[in-house]
Amino acid sequence: MGIELGEYGDGCASLTMEVRPDMLNGAGWLQGGVYVALADEAIALALYTLLSKDEKIATIDEHTSFIKGVNTGTIAATGRVIRKGRRVAFADGEVRSAADDTLLTRTSTSFAVIGK
Repeated sequence: MGIELGEYGDGCASLTMEVRPDMLNGAGWLQGGVYVALADEAIALALYTLLSKDEKIATIDEHTSFIKGVNTGTIAATGRVIRKGRRVAFADGEVRSAADDTLLTRTSTSFAVIGK
């Protein structure tokens, strides 16, 4: 997908990706699954910065609200851990237009923390 790694650490992460014509849906907008995939990667990376080496994660629930569409340019995703417990972690993510910081989607997730 051409995802570029930004900064990550301390329960936060950022990624960027250039929107390509082959990612657009039939109406000419970025397909919703691309937003979700980018946000999910940023959120998971943010959570991985807080895991011990013997812990793994599995998504329990994920909900994305689609706020505004794009069909060109670069999009930027951020992930942030809200709370990491021994068995469950909660995290949020956003995808924004890199050009003007317009909010495009907001994602809320929960993960099972496995191991330890």
